[in-house]
Amino acid sequence: MNFRHLTAAILSGIVLSLPLSTAGAADFPSKPVTLVVPWPAGGGSDILMRMIAQKASDELSQPVVVVNQPGAGGSLALREVAEGDKSGHTFSMIATGFIAEQYGNPNAPTLDQFKVLAFIGTDPAVLAARADTGFKTLDELVAKAKEAPGSLRNANDQPGGTSYVAASLMETQLGIDLTLVPYAGSAPVVQAILAGETQTATPSVTDLIAQHKAGDVTILAVAGAERHFMAPDIPTFTEQGYPLVTGTIRALVAPADVDADAAAALQKALLSVLNNEDFRKIASDAGFTLTPMGSADATAFLQGLDADMYPVLLEAGLVKVRQK
Repeated sequence: MNFRHLTAAILSGIVLSLPLSTAGAADFPSKPVTLVVPWPAGGGSDILMRMIAQKASDELSQPVVVVNQPGAGGSLALREVAEGDKSGHTFSMIATGFIAEQYGNPNAPTLDQFKVLAFIGTDPAVLAARADTGFKTLDELVAKAKEAPGSLRNANDQPGGTSYVAASLMETQLGIDLTLVPYAGSAPVVQAILAGETQTATPSVTDLIAQHKAGDVTILAVAGAERHFMAPDIPTFTEQGYPLVTGTIRALVAPADVDADAAAALQKALLSVLNNEDFRKIASDAGFTLTPMGSADATAFLQGLDADMYPVLLEAGLVKVRQK
């Protein structure tokens, strides 16, 4: 199954999980648990992690504290987590950009350095333009970009990050050249396009849907397998003749050699949160798509994603290290 089909399956709402055993984990957690978010506060991932942390605190009977550690596209914090506390009291999250970072940053940790605790879901990327650009359709933007290559500045995260990869894939699919301007995360990306520092941006639907509805930006296309439930009026890239499915996948991870009992207890708590009907409604109202998976299924999905994304990254010139 290729990346597009895998992502389509996730977006369509397949929920997979495995039975869990937490025998031997009675003493975990013995203190507050830290959830490291490797991006600035205020972005979509940060918001969702704080929602999860709040509910997970109840499940674990210990506070789950969110700590933001942005830098180097998330690689700094993720390496620290991978090489740090093995007791299960510190875990983190990865997104699509993490897959690319493995091949673009020699200091980035790799997928095999983590124990995948749970898969959360996927938020498709968008291509949005400031309202004052006058672009009303994707074809209008494509025509302008082809007429003046590089004239449109796009807000995205750092090279290898989720929205950077999305922008690179959009350039390839649309046959255009944008000037990619890197920011520290999705919150600064949104601020950049709103402030007029860039004309376009490529974050997730949830990052810009409010600004789209307010008329500050125009989302021209959604990179989902189908239209997003929060933006039913906005066509997908595929509908407009450009087959493209990409966006922010999110999963929760701990060090590969984390205590097995602690990992089982974390997985049980996190899946309980992600499958809770009240929580799912809150997340949906905030624009997030939840398609939870347990550790085994999530690991298999991410390994498949890694394998399918590699040739795409290679073609886009984003493979700098760890060539296969």
